Amino acid sequence: QSDSYLCMAVPVPTKRDVYIVDFVPHARMDTAHHMLLYGCQTPVSTSGYCVKGICEDEASIMYAWARNAPPTKLPKDVGFRVGGNSGITHFVLQIHYGNIKAFEDNHKDCSGLTLQQFIAGIYLMMSMDTIISPGNKVTNADIACTYDSYPIYPFAFRTHTHHLGKEVIGYRIRNGRWTLIGRQSPQLPQAFYPASKDIEVKFGDTIASRCVFTGEGRTSKTYIGGTADDEMCNYYIMYYMESRHATPFMSCMEPGSAELFRHMPVLPALPVPVESHDMMQYLKNEKTNVIFCDAFCSHVFACERSCIQVIFHKRVLFAWVALTCTICPAGYFLEEVTAWPEVKLQLGQVSGLALDSYGNLVIFHRGDHHWGVNSFDNIVRYQHRSKGPIQQSTILVVDQVKGEILKASGRNTFYLPHGITTDKENNYWVTDVALHQVFKVSSQQRDVPLVELGEAFTPGSDRRHFCQPTDVAVDPVTGNIYVSDGYCNSRIMKFSAEGQYLSEWGAGSSDRRKRKPFRIPHSLAYLPDRQELCVADRENGRIQCFVADSGEFLKEIKKEEFGGEVYAIAYSPHRGLIYAVNGESADGYSSPIRGFVIDYSSKDIVNVFRPVDQEFKMPHDIVVTPDDSVFVGDAASGSVFKFTSGNSHRSVKKSGFEVEELEGKAVGGLNLGNFLATHKGYTRQGFDRLNTEGSDHEKEEDYTTDSENEEYSAPPAPSSSS
Repeated sequence: QSDSYLCMAVPVPTKRDVYIVDFVPHARMDTAHHMLLYGCQTPVSTSGYCVKGICEDEASIMYAWARNAPPTKLPKDVGFRVGGNSGITHFVLQIHYGNIKAFEDNHKDCSGLTLQQFIAGIYLMMSMDTIISPGNKVTNADIACTYDSYPIYPFAFRTHTHHLGKEVIGYRIRNGRWTLIGRQSPQLPQAFYPASKDIEVKFGDTIASRCVFTGEGRTSKTYIGGTADDEMCNYYIMYYMESRHATPFMSCMEPGSAELFRHMPVLPALPVPVESHDMMQYLKNEKTNVIFCDAFCSHVFACERSCIQVIFHKRVLFAWVALTCTICPAGYFLEEVTAWPEVKLQLGQVSGLALDSYGNLVIFHRGDHHWGVNSFDNIVRYQHRSKGPIQQSTILVVDQVKGEILKASGRNTFYLPHGITTDKENNYWVTDVALHQVFKVSSQQRDVPLVELGEAFTPGSDRRHFCQPTDVAVDPVTGNIYVSDGYCNSRIMKFSAEGQYLSEWGAGSSDRRKRKPFRIPHSLAYLPDRQELCVADRENGRIQCFVADSGEFLKEIKKEEFGGEVYAIAYSPHRGLIYAVNGESADGYSSPIRGFVIDYSSKDIVNVFRPVDQEFKMPHDIVVTPDDSVFVGDAASGSVFKFTSGNSHRSVKKSGFEVEELEGKAVGGLNLGNFLATHKGYTRQGFDRLNTEGSDHEKEEDYTTDSENEEYSAPPAPSSSS
């Protein structure tokens, strides 16, 4: 009816601080009288009439529209902060329908708003195998990758080589057309310079880069490496993208084909660079703006808790200190907390780990039951049923700081526990391979399961049966669950929160003719920011990811370092990282058992980790906390390992200004020693450096000054974690 006020509330789609920079209305005055957008923490309702109010707490008006007003674009560098600690976790849109004559034809209204929000990140292009022959006037290092993520918008670029580099250039290629992102001589100050305007890089585009070197003056071959006598070819693209898809770091290290670069445009030669001492003298005589800014480093350079000194000169950004933080955010480098737990936990075979909504660790273990070679017969029926269920508490809630047991449950219920996860109400979803069942169990220590799927001790492959199901993942929004089934079936099954069967699918492949079925889909990770489901396909040694709603195949991550086995995976949505553990291969293939940190977007292994004083025996499950602590449950040793990012500080003086930098394994650049040591044909020798750019070992004159107070004391190179 006329003069109706309707409201709709939606959650802010991220827990991080983001900024709304644009409001785009979708309404006409002959339909809607006005629209108001509020921000708050607790809406009165998610939809319906606004008769009871907008929010239960204080509502902040963020935007208003009426009478066909045009879109509102905020000034540059201005935005409304939401998410994170802003106090705004929900948007509430109120629409006032003054006159309903426009609805006499019974059409539906689609009035609303589009909110634009962006997060910045770095895309690094790097050549790994270029060889510069002595005396050669020109050697090209070409890099190219097909972009396979959500759209990014480059706004700055930076080049890096050592002394032989003459030019570095970057392009976006779409439908055969090359569009320049930016080009620069690496012998100029290696700052971030503005990129070409209005460039979008989207799925299916190719990003290409070329470094031009000369071998003149050299008497031997020059290789890519971390010393001053080696060379580097790095091209950094600083971009922004929508916050709901934000990925803080992506990389490309694939050589570009000669056929592709045959079509690269021919550009006029770059101007001759000025000498470094002339540039420094010029800067000393000009007014500069020195900024110390945590937020800048956090949001632009994707490196938290770091302080960076930057100098702006005539709209060009010069970063003189802490450029190491442009590459590796915290969470990449992990080291074991050897003193955890402070109290010894009495555990059987640890089969599953989860986190509850309070941040506590939930451990699922087998007590005095063991899965051995005689546990099942040849038709997969459990052989020790007469022993009865496990009498010990199989589910332990543990304080993740000290390891103290807070709650225990699951007595006399399970026979061979396997996977566990929690839903938003802190219920446990668990699997039991002996029972061939999936259960929803209350965390309030009730004896009767809330939901029971499958038939006890009866394996099967239809919709009502499982065969040794391994894990469960939960969609936190819909409550739908996904079951990996399992040791003797090769499928993913989807059920409603109440346990109603919805769908199922098998392994995926970009080439259907080469599709290889799952060989024990062993672990699941739900990606809430992407609405995707990733599967650890254990015996195939790979990770496959799918659209959670439809089961559409998206990507596969398969690495030689896995050694043919991937036992478990976990996902950090605010980092865009997958954490994985491998295990011993039944095929006899030998590879170190360890944990891996994997960039979801690039599919690159960015680091590995393992215990300090002992080895993993059978790491069976893994979870990652919001503060980047990682827990690994080991079935063979009956133990749980804790890993964290280790941070320490040091003071650096640069050009007379003192700042503090983080050092150690938690920050720093992409360590070429660690990276190249995991790639065939490379060794660690000569590559143990703090960051990709050689630190003070490089001694480039472009960054030296005459200041007597200048100090740069680099810490020892981090030891290999593999």
